[in-house]
Amino acid sequence: MTNKQQNRIYLSPPHMSGNEQKYIQEAFETNWIAPLGPNVDAFEKELAEYVGSKGAAAVSSGTAAIHLALRLLDVQQGDKVFCSSLTFIASANPILYQGAEPVFIDSEPDTWNMSPLALERAMEEAKKESKLPKAVVVVDLYGQSAKMDEILAICNHYQVPVVEDAAESLGSTYKGKKSGTFGKFGIYSFNGNKIITTSGGGMLVSDDVEALQKARFLATQARDPAPHYQHSQVGYNYRMSNIVAGIGRAQLEVLDERVKARRAIFDRYVQALGDIEGIHFMPELEGTMSNRWLTTLTIDQQALGVTPMDIINVLAEENIEARPVWKPLHLQPLFNGVTYYPHQEGWSVSDELFANGICLPSGSSMTIDEQKRVIDVFIKAIKK
Repeated sequence: MTNKQQNRIYLSPPHMSGNEQKYIQEAFETNWIAPLGPNVDAFEKELAEYVGSKGAAAVSSGTAAIHLALRLLDVQQGDKVFCSSLTFIASANPILYQGAEPVFIDSEPDTWNMSPLALERAMEEAKKESKLPKAVVVVDLYGQSAKMDEILAICNHYQVPVVEDAAESLGSTYKGKKSGTFGKFGIYSFNGNKIITTSGGGMLVSDDVEALQKARFLATQARDPAPHYQHSQVGYNYRMSNIVAGIGRAQLEVLDERVKARRAIFDRYVQALGDIEGIHFMPELEGTMSNRWLTTLTIDQQALGVTPMDIINVLAEENIEARPVWKPLHLQPLFNGVTYYPHQEGWSVSDELFANGICLPSGSSMTIDEQKRVIDVFIKAIKK
């Protein structure tokens, strides 16, 4: 069998439960095809119950949820918002939507997430300049929770609200509490590559049910309660469709199974590759449980004599998708010149992770044989 004929192994493909069609069919039979409907209401309720939040608002994407959170926190033009640097650009784009200025905070080595040391320095300087941020966007990268106790202590001290971007960490826990429920607002993504998917969609969660009601209002074009179409403020077309929400309900039913599967995939990678000198897997902070959305590792390029791209290219030749870790936002051309606080002076952890990191195929539907194929090709790549 040639390389081209072998089935492609994707990084994180959708994994349907088989029960989605039931909810979709209900939507068709009752003609709830338009946005909103019984599936949306039920999905909000079921997800809020799962994570232990008082409420949830289903929207069109995780990005929309972050945007609504910033709008609810009254982030405006000229304001500053602190944001994790090692993340996908969707974490920061909504800051620009509001005309605000992002300030990027480095990662730390224990979680690869926001560095409390860098955050503390950034807050101290902001306080001196009488320009504290309107919000802090903390990302839970690849399923691993940030050091929320330390980060919340700093933010609470300066009375700055936290938005927890848990797009990648639904199902993870931090000290027994579900990821995404630590800030004033939490957000989840149901993009096609996430641990559960609705094809596209997101959720905003909070214990502030009044704020969530306002989020729903803003997400439905901010239509005033009047018999005619009346609008007094800017709104958005951000609400989730009833069909999409039906997919989400079926996916939520199997979320714990998906977490278990991804953690098993991670464990098999560690068992096969963990003893190789120069390979270090993303850590799991004590007291946390990562959903291991993606299995990620770093390589010592000197010890192994290869670069991450060398390995990614060899995998690609064998029809296997792998990727570098996120390119830090402070290195993105869009954010050229934006203020950045490294973990320590002279040590940018996110730069190191980007230079040395690889994301391996981690889909919950990947078979043991497929994973063995990935491992074999990976070992071949580092032996080259």
